[in-house]
Amino acid sequence: MSQGSEQPPENAMNSTDARKELFALVKAAEEDGVTTLVHKRDDRALLAPLDRFPAARQSGAFPSHVLSAAQKDFGDLVSRAAHGEPQVLRRSRTPVAVLLPVDTNSASLSSDPAAGLAASAGGAVNSQGTQGRASAPRRLATLGDTIGSVLSSGPASGLTFGLPGLDAATGGLQPGLLTLIAAPPAGGGSLLGLAAARQTALVDGRKVLYSASGPNRADIFRRILAAETGGDYPRLKQGRLSEHEQQVAERLRQQASVLLIDDGSDLTAEAIAETAPHVEDLALVVVDRLQAAHNARLPLSGNRLPDASQALATLARTLHVPVLAVVDSTDPALLSLLDADITLTLAPTDDPTKVQVTVAERDFGAIGSAYLGLDLVHARFLDAGPAPVAGAGREGSAPSVGSAVERQLAEAALPYTSGAQQGLPAAVTHVLAALRTALAGGDQKALDELRPSLVQVATAPPSLPETAEGCGLAAALNAYGSTAIPGRPATSQPAVDSGPAVDDEDSTEREQELHPGDEEDEPDSAPFPALKLLKDAVGRSKMHPIKVIPIEDRQSGPWPLISEHMDGEPRWVHPDVTSTRVPFIRANGKRVRRDQFDVPAGFGAGVLCLIDRNGSYPSACSAVPLAPNKLLRTGPLAAFDKASAGIYLIDVPQWTRRDMPHPLGRIIDRPDAQGRVWVTTPHIKQMERLVRDGHLAAMPAIHDSWTGKANESLFKPFYVAARQARTELVQAGGEPYKAYKTRLSIALRLLWPKRQEQKSPFWRPDWRMSMVAEASVRHWTTAFKAVQEGHTLIALRNVDAAVFWTPDHTPPATYRIGTGFGEVKAKYIQPGEMIPEGDD
Repeated sequence: MSQGSEQPPENAMNSTDARKELFALVKAAEEDGVTTLVHKRDDRALLAPLDRFPAARQSGAFPSHVLSAAQKDFGDLVSRAAHGEPQVLRRSRTPVAVLLPVDTNSASLSSDPAAGLAASAGGAVNSQGTQGRASAPRRLATLGDTIGSVLSSGPASGLTFGLPGLDAATGGLQPGLLTLIAAPPAGGGSLLGLAAARQTALVDGRKVLYSASGPNRADIFRRILAAETGGDYPRLKQGRLSEHEQQVAERLRQQASVLLIDDGSDLTAEAIAETAPHVEDLALVVVDRLQAAHNARLPLSGNRLPDASQALATLARTLHVPVLAVVDSTDPALLSLLDADITLTLAPTDDPTKVQVTVAERDFGAIGSAYLGLDLVHARFLDAGPAPVAGAGREGSAPSVGSAVERQLAEAALPYTSGAQQGLPAAVTHVLAALRTALAGGDQKALDELRPSLVQVATAPPSLPETAEGCGLAAALNAYGSTAIPGRPATSQPAVDSGPAVDDEDSTEREQELHPGDEEDEPDSAPFPALKLLKDAVGRSKMHPIKVIPIEDRQSGPWPLISEHMDGEPRWVHPDVTSTRVPFIRANGKRVRRDQFDVPAGFGAGVLCLIDRNGSYPSACSAVPLAPNKLLRTGPLAAFDKASAGIYLIDVPQWTRRDMPHPLGRIIDRPDAQGRVWVTTPHIKQMERLVRDGHLAAMPAIHDSWTGKANESLFKPFYVAARQARTELVQAGGEPYKAYKTRLSIALRLLWPKRQEQKSPFWRPDWRMSMVAEASVRHWTTAFKAVQEGHTLIALRNVDAAVFWTPDHTPPATYRIGTGFGEVKAKYIQPGEMIPEGDD
């Protein structure tokens, strides 16, 4: 037994306060190992985690009480424990904590099971049995116990696979449940179990017990190293490590204490169940693997698997942690015998680089699915987007109905109809969900009845965010409209809600498409040699910047974490204002949509004042914080280091104001399973300013980071040259000014060319997204200053467009009217009129 007197409790409470907080105290003991000293007059007891007294896990060994009953009689239980009789606290039938005497050495602790019968818990129900039998009565959890447990427990364990599509389909790894990964031999089941272990141990920093009946510990290390570095697993098996891989291996060595590997011989489920309770702060158990074919040397094989599965399920419930087991078979008969709580079945697809994972629960059958990219060379899975409509095209499924474009629409709508994404009107969500149900069930009649509603949705599509999911659904609606609506032409670009009007003829923020040859220096006759100036600016730095990240390094480290959504551009309309996208035909005949705002009468008299910032991107180059050299993983940080720059994984801070959008803009639309987002340095610095000025309660925690030494002047020479050229060319106008804007945009886009075939003197996505984020932060900050001075913001979009409700010809004084960088143009639109210009 633990020496309770040698380990002082983390906190102390009187029994009355402890009774009120019992569910929270038990949760702290169960999940964080917190011990609480509870005193009732002269009686003193410890509310402790089970690891302090492992015998409490033995059924019937000591008096035990469901939490709701324990809360009712808590003072009495404290007194009993203080006088040497431990009291076990249970959630339903699972022990979760124990009340112990403070001086456990001198206390007389009875291990007689009959002693446990001396104190019955309120609300307990005795099981029927032989008269006089000295066994503990069975006890049923009351509804109050269950409600209290759920309300105090909050979200699930928070553990995930680190694969967004699969995490959305499963809801993460559930504590207290056995999850089975079923895959054919060499189908990747072990890699999926290892993905969960890597995410839990190496990213979340929580302890994992990895019980390996298949691979040995050397294989496990090489697979982890290949997945973390993007190195070739076959080469690593030969013992040949690059310098970068050796550095990562050293970093993993420092994290090794959170991943415990048991690859000993004769590994049994009983051995795992005996070992797990002794692992302090255990968060996850992974069993790799259960072998369907009998092998006399492997206890976890053949006809011993059903018993092993039940032992693992009991372990999950006893310790209240997720247990994840891999089985090398998808045989339905075997899976039925194993009877797991949740089963993830991996199946090949027509694309050899993809597998489909079907998620099933014991009582509900299939509840979701996801695609995963199979990257065997690097011993890992990659996220590959949503899975197709359930039942479509599978043998034995419902008869196939509907056209290809209808199935495409149902698939594109899945993120919204499943609830993973929000933002669609309820009526539209209902129609698209009904479409999915009709297709999955082969219900032709229901599909025929739905088609008029689908046509109506496609004719007047809802406003959708410029996320991957939003753009995918917009494209699918456009494709459906072009086939289902007679006479409607298909368009190459869906009409996505892209924001209020800006002047198309005078904005550096309208991005230019890159083409072969754009990477070449401009001729001497060019009015503005933007790319040459940008290269010269970077070349001047004494920090010897790395302009191009090698292709072989781009699939690992920080680079896959960087996306266009880190820009923080706002996509916001005041919640009291109605925004409508109305059709408009340009002079060139192109059919587009424009904004029209319905401002409520409560806003008073006024007009729409359109603000268009000049040169937002090149202006941001004046002082954008960048890391000129490579980014190194610096992990969780206690505080932001102003001497560093890079990318940071943070919690989304709460923002309650209705008159301004969230300061992180569209970044908050794509959080991970834990509600966290990756941001660049400009947004971290913005958070610090908002906290300092009292607009945010506290800095969000930094859970992970990749950083390097910061430099804010890397692009400044380019900014100076661009500002001077604009001053000279804006007056002249015409073709030279258009050429200036075009080359300016191309140079900045070449910082991060998306297509592999596009040549460029740069490949630094962190530079590109930091520059755009800096522009977004400045745009948001200027609008916020106007709101603080009493102006009413109607809409804020992109990095340069804002709409205010003001008296006619009275722009907010926080903006400078002019043609220079950072200055703005102001236009005025009467209420109810369509915004005449826009980015389509």
